[in-house]
Amino acid sequence: MGKIVEVRIPIYPECWETCGSCAQGDVTVDEVLVKPGDIIQFDDNVIVLETGKVALDIQSPHAGRVVEVMVAAGDEVAERTLILTLETA
Repeated sequence: MGKIVEVRIPIYPECWETCGSCAQGDVTVDEVLVKPGDIIQFDDNVIVLETGKVALDIQSPHAGRVVEVMVAAGDEVAERTLILTLETA
């Protein structure tokens, strides 16, 4: 059995804070691209965020098997929100 790792929303780019045009309003999950049991690779897109102005793909920082998905389309999320857990090799 592999190690269980957490995949979280990354820290938002500093430019969002300074220019403000992307991060106006809530950040929500637009689409969940994986489900439990899926095998994903490093840098595969796992969810799409909607910022009100921009759709942003969130990639996995690890390869492995999706154990549990913690978010659903329409959920409001913030930096460091837990997206999913992965079992790595």
